[in-house]
Amino acid sequence: MIKVENISKRYDSIQALDDIHLIIPEGSCFGLVGPNGAGKSTLMKILSGVLQSFNGEIFVNGHSVMNERLKVKKFIGYIPQDICLEETLTAKDNLMYFGSLYGLKGKDLQDRSEKVLQQIGLKERGKDKVITFSGGMKRRLNIGCALLHNPSIVIMDEPTVGIDPQSRNSIFSIIHELKEKGSTIIYSSHYMEEVEQLCDSIGLIDKGTLVECGTMEEIQQKYNKPSLFISGEGLDEVRLSVHGQVKAKGNGFLLQSEDPLMTLEQLIVEFRNQNIMPRRLELYQPKLEDIFFALTGTQLRDS
Repeated sequence: MIKVENISKRYDSIQALDDIHLIIPEGSCFGLVGPNGAGKSTLMKILSGVLQSFNGEIFVNGHSVMNERLKVKKFIGYIPQDICLEETLTAKDNLMYFGSLYGLKGKDLQDRSEKVLQQIGLKERGKDKVITFSGGMKRRLNIGCALLHNPSIVIMDEPTVGIDPQSRNSIFSIIHELKEKGSTIIYSSHYMEEVEQLCDSIGLIDKGTLVECGTMEEIQQKYNKPSLFISGEGLDEVRLSVHGQVKAKGNGFLLQSEDPLMTLEQLIVEFRNQNIMPRRLELYQPKLEDIFFALTGTQLRDS
């Protein structure tokens, strides 16, 4: 279990993290979601022991990150957002180097390097220099370097930034394999659809503050309001507001109603009588991205 207590971090005048509390159960996949600059990378660096100056405390399997840093690091594999590889070396040489930093030697180091090459789908490219790799292949190798010592906790900071769909799917397969083995995964992203697909629970972070935390179901149930989405010619907020609370969304409107099915029936009759043909008229299930915007006023794609 990972327990985060009162974590704060300040860079001069910038409050990067403000009193963060978290509990991440063993064997779960936790998603940290927020726009660029929200504080995700700072929290990841603190969790992994890379960033050592902060206020608060973190316990990993009962060990203090502050006071038992070397012991905690043995549990953790950290994949930073920036690719940290020596491009003039081969893929296997990179793995051998990082494996030696984790204390692996001899046959154990050789065996683990070969196994990780297989795991990340680069078995046939092990003897090729990294400079010849695509961005997606480098991302996979970057992940492999953190898996050599079989960590029970894997921390991934934006591992799919700037890669092609095929490489993204390959990384997802690696994550699913880790989940099946019972690893605890902490995954940060500003792509909500990735987190929805991969994670058991999430934390929504904005401007250094954790604004919400829980399972997908808990958060959706808490903020889900029955709604209809309507778009088309001749429609405006005034016309729709007699049926409930209206707000603009994209090229249409969201209409909140306590009984959306009855409201849907009423609108169909009204539109037919007034010769209005909507382009879209449908029940709407809010996405986590909508919930994040409602809570923070910030779009996840904002830089």
